[in-house]
Amino acid sequence: MRAEIISIGTEILFGQIVDTNSAWLASRLPSLGVDLYYVSTVGDNQGRVVQTLRRAWERSDVIITTGGMGPTEDDLTRESIADLLGETMQVMPDLEETLRSRFSRRAIPMPERNIKQATLIPSAQAIPNPRGSAPGWWTERDGRIIASMPGVPSEMFLMWEQQVAPRLLERSDGSVILSKIIKTNGLSESLVDEMLSPLLSSTNPSIGVYAKSDGIHLRLSAKAARPPEAQAMLDALEPRVHAILGDVIWGADDETPAVAAGRLLKERGLTLATMESCTGGLVGSMVTDVPGSSTYYKGGIITYTNAMKIAHGVHPSIIEEHGAVSAETAIAMAVAVRERLGADVGLSVTGVAGPDPSEGKSPGTVFIGIATADNQRVMTGGIYQQHRPDIKLRAAHNALLFLRRVLLGIE
Repeated sequence: MRAEIISIGTEILFGQIVDTNSAWLASRLPSLGVDLYYVSTVGDNQGRVVQTLRRAWERSDVIITTGGMGPTEDDLTRESIADLLGETMQVMPDLEETLRSRFSRRAIPMPERNIKQATLIPSAQAIPNPRGSAPGWWTERDGRIIASMPGVPSEMFLMWEQQVAPRLLERSDGSVILSKIIKTNGLSESLVDEMLSPLLSSTNPSIGVYAKSDGIHLRLSAKAARPPEAQAMLDALEPRVHAILGDVIWGADDETPAVAAGRLLKERGLTLATMESCTGGLVGSMVTDVPGSSTYYKGGIITYTNAMKIAHGVHPSIIEEHGAVSAETAIAMAVAVRERLGADVGLSVTGVAGPDPSEGKSPGTVFIGIATADNQRVMTGGIYQQHRPDIKLRAAHNALLFLRRVLLGIE
């Protein structure tokens, strides 16, 4: 089945909210054997919504919409589908009763404007919404499907899992698309693409290469009639990727740098302490996002000023001679926090988050230090040419991935 996703809402076009719904839905379609060809965003204008739906109706088997299912005047998904199909919306007594009961249970009078949420057209069925007042619409005509869900993510997620995905699976031709994400760090996107060029000509299984804040990710995908066949294709391809890229691969699928580093700390019975400057505690936050991290994470110190670095064990002469943003200060911070918190491993980050230069160094200049009882390592002078939040995010990810490499003994 050919599918497309339409996100409806002027607030998305204005940048007031980020359309995470489309990305979430896109990640769920392959396992149903549904091929996603298009993703569109359209504002709350009935003419433009109808135009977008008509284009989708002409080229896709399944249209998935999110947003525009609320009670307000600018919630126009229902009206637009009715317009597209030339059908008349009618209030359904059972839906109206359910809607009024919901408001009654909450001891809130129901505004009459909400009554539009109890309407259907002849080609549509209501999709229950346990988390909100807006039912979805399952519209089916002429061999095509429009599955319309609210834009509120928590409502949409449950509606998709309980109602929409099972219905689409019933109509699937039985084929599935399975994917595996392989994550690398330390090489550029173009270099990874060049190294994998012998494998990139394959269309099934296929490999996609794209950049993320924690490195370069590879998406391995395979389509087959049954899941075991698709999995066998992935299992045959993955070792070939590992043979080419080797130890620059650090993780797979949902694994994060904090998970990868934390696993090694736990396996080796080591404890970690962090001292952060430009990342402002982001490394510690990532570490503690992992359940069970209290078994290996001692804690962290945010030393955002030179005075705080000195107060927590960095000798003033190091900062005076080399500057706060330097390899020497990064090592001194790692040594100091390891000793202060009694950890086996000290990890530090110092740099220029921007947007202005500091100490004559450009925004994005970052130094990462690691200290153990018998080893001191530093990752020097990385330049991350992005804006402040991205610099902090990449620095934190790279700090944890550098820690992983040190623990594995990778140079």
